[in-house]
Amino acid sequence: MLIAANKAVSIDYTLTNDAGEVIDSSAGGAPLVYLHGAGNIIAGLEKALLDKKVGDELEVSVEPEDAYGEYSAELLATLNRSMFEGVDELEVGMQFHASGPDGSMQIVTIRELDGDDVIVDGNHPLAGQRLNFKVKVVDIRDASEEEVAHGHIHGEGGHQH
Repeated sequence: MLIAANKAVSIDYTLTNDAGEVIDSSAGGAPLVYLHGAGNIIAGLEKALLDKKVGDELEVSVEPEDAYGEYSAELLATLNRSMFEGVDELEVGMQFHASGPDGSMQIVTIRELDGDDVIVDGNHPLAGQRLNFKVKVVDIRDASEEEVAHGHIHGEGGHQH
């Protein structure tokens, strides 16, 4: 069976940046299980996995535009500390849900604290970076009708309802 749309795919992977630092890995844990064609993983990796079979191993470098996008200075904002009502201690690196410019929810990260000014960043932490994957295809199966309808995998290694 080959990887194609609406297949439940299990992969072992290691993700590194251009400096060779490991950013994420399934090593020592369960494989990542995703629904191919549903946008569950970054576009560049999904495209590289198309038509692969169980046992295939590949190394893929994904440019920012096919991963988490280019870094955008427009997603930096300075907010007043009073906007963080109910949070006693703010620290650089803390993340919060916020309304994006289009009204959708997004995650922002505190980048800097300067008196009452809190500089937040709405970019994904990996925006602007080339991502390097070492991947092994572990399993491929037909996704259930329910998984396809929900747009993700259920059960072992997938989303639990």
